[in-house]
This record gives sequence, structure tokens and C-alpha cells, in this order.
Amino acid sequence: MSAKSRIAQSMAAATVLCTALVGLGGTAQASTGAPTIGDGYANNTHAVWCVQESLNYFQTYWNQQYKWGPAIPTLAQDGVWGAKTKQAVMYFQQAMNHAGPNLDVDGYVGQQTGNSIVAFGDPYYTGGATNSGAYCFQYLPTLYN
Repeated sequence: MSAKSRIAQSMAAATVLCTALVGLGGTAQASTGAPTIGDGYANNTHAVWCVQESLNYFQTYWNQQYKWGPAIPTLAQDGVWGAKTKQAVMYFQQAMNHAGPNLDVDGYVGQQTGNSIVAFGDPYYTGGATNSGAYCFQYLPTLYN
């Protein structure tokens, strides 16, 4: 792929990212009270499943197309927080940092990482930042009310 094509793809990806993040600031009603997900937290099975499902979706539909950071391994969608899910969250955070949000690569799903998961996860389950009635919207911590 030529440098010109890569620049065009990067610009398109940045535009999609900005559009998604701007859309998050609208009337969406995510749960700002949803707790952080990760090691040492009382992880809700539904919340962990939402992270796993969304990261699998991201890998299939975004990362393969735009090559943002490392490939994320396919996760079992079992709702159990473990080392593979934590590693996948870290890969996702690295991939997002290639696009601009500058997330801490710590393996925790707090509000900043939750924002990116809502924006880039499966819109059927996350609401794609526009459907606050979507199943996962209530379980993922975000900065949006």
C-alpha cells in the first residue's frame, strides 16, 4: 500500500473516530455510575460480557480494516474477567491510542476506555453512542450522562 493510500486511510479513520466521539456528546444516557471493570473490582458478569463482545466486534470490524495497533485475540464471551480479557483491553487501549484518545494502557475499563468501547464496540449491544436502550449501555462506565 502506498504512503498516499495509508495517509488517506488514516484520515478516514480519524474522521470516523471524531464523528463517533462527537456523537457521544449528544443525548445518550450512559451510566456514569457504572463501576470500573478489571482486576480487583467486583466485576459484573454482564459488564464483562459486554467488554468481551465489544472487543471481538472491534477486532473484526475496525482493527482489521484500519490496522490500529496490535491485533486483539478473540475472546470467549463467558462474562468472566481474566488474564485474556485484561490483555485484550490493553491491546484495545493501544489501538485506540493510534487513533487519538490517549488512553492509559492499564487493562482496566474505566470511563475513558468505556467511552471508546461504546463508540467502537458492536452498536447493537453498546448503542453506538446513540441508543441508550441498548443492552450494554448501562454496564459500561463512561463520562456521559
